[in-house]
Amino acid sequence: MTHWVPELLAPAGSLEKLKVAVSYGANAVYLGGQKFGLRSAADNFTPGELREGVRFAHLHGSHVYVVLNSFLHDQDFEDLPEFLTLLEECRVDAVIVSDRGVIEAIKKHSNLVIHLSTQASCLNAAAAKAWKELGVSRIVLGREVTIDEARKIKESVDIELEMFVHGSMCMAYSGNCVISNYTQGRDSNRGGCAHSCRFEYSLSKENEEKKYAHFMSSKDLQGLRQLEEFISAGIDSLKVEGRMKSHHYAGTISKVYSEALNYYKNNGSFLSDDLYQWEQELSKVGHRSYTNASLEKPADDESIYDERQHKQSETTVAAMILEAKEGQYILAEVRSPFYVGDTLEFLPFSGPIVTTQIESIIDASGESFEKSRPGMLWRLPPLMGARPYNIIRVYPGGPK
Repeated sequence: MTHWVPELLAPAGSLEKLKVAVSYGANAVYLGGQKFGLRSAADNFTPGELREGVRFAHLHGSHVYVVLNSFLHDQDFEDLPEFLTLLEECRVDAVIVSDRGVIEAIKKHSNLVIHLSTQASCLNAAAAKAWKELGVSRIVLGREVTIDEARKIKESVDIELEMFVHGSMCMAYSGNCVISNYTQGRDSNRGGCAHSCRFEYSLSKENEEKKYAHFMSSKDLQGLRQLEEFISAGIDSLKVEGRMKSHHYAGTISKVYSEALNYYKNNGSFLSDDLYQWEQELSKVGHRSYTNASLEKPADDESIYDERQHKQSETTVAAMILEAKEGQYILAEVRSPFYVGDTLEFLPFSGPIVTTQIESIIDASGESFEKSRPGMLWRLPPLMGARPYNIIRVYPGGPK
């Protein structure tokens, strides 16, 4: 007997990250084009990359959602119909929108499925019903909503609901922030967020010593131990934040949550030991200290980041597999330097991680080295289950 589980929705900040996330188990990815999104600093998709990304995702049974969640001015609407036509031609599965005017334009110029962005601050059943009447098929609830509140919305309104399960959290209400406008002259609500809330600021009072703190920065969300609650509440999609995060992040987070959801699908519950092992994997990606934020109760000052609790990544990407000839060799592109004698981890798309110590470093031409260099093509012996876009991780530290 199998059990229902939500969709796992992962970030795709570039074409390669899309392929990594999908390969590691994401049921869907979200990404931005060259316009209309809220991450202008990300490696957003060109039309050609968008077509290739959708083809790759669909071939692997995954969906693609494109963000149109910037708050538009009148002049921005001039190019919108042409972009909507491109998205239909690419056969994207939905668009994520925050502006009511953009919703009306989408309905007028296309037949695209519409998801409501968390930026729209939908926090209650009445709002969900109103958005449904406007043509929205899924609502990404504001991060201020608890799972129990989401359950009640789901019981009241027949509409798909999506909630964040992991990643960085904006300190502003539903992401509506203007700090970057003042500190950097960049509009956060039009793709220019400079992450000013993550900076360290000085605090001083008269006759007191100046102090420095990250007093506006939140901890990172981690909802692994709330998965059963999400499932019982009927939440349709669990969203991982991070379009500007690394390949390491996209692959590791997708692998952990997809394995956890598949475990529940087959077993109907979790074992504490399994949850602990998955939590250990999540610790290998750089992150601020974790919190469950508003998932169980409204967030309070416990969710504020403390730099003393910062967790550096235990591992980093040593290489990405480009080609795997079964029984012959593996060709990988080096991403970070490592040495002969270092301990590496091969991260398969599913199943346990394979740990090995590097005995030699040989490039594609057969030359040997004591230390790798980024960009180098590295020839390895065969590894069981190796495929393109597999990640090989290294524990930093140099020669052993």
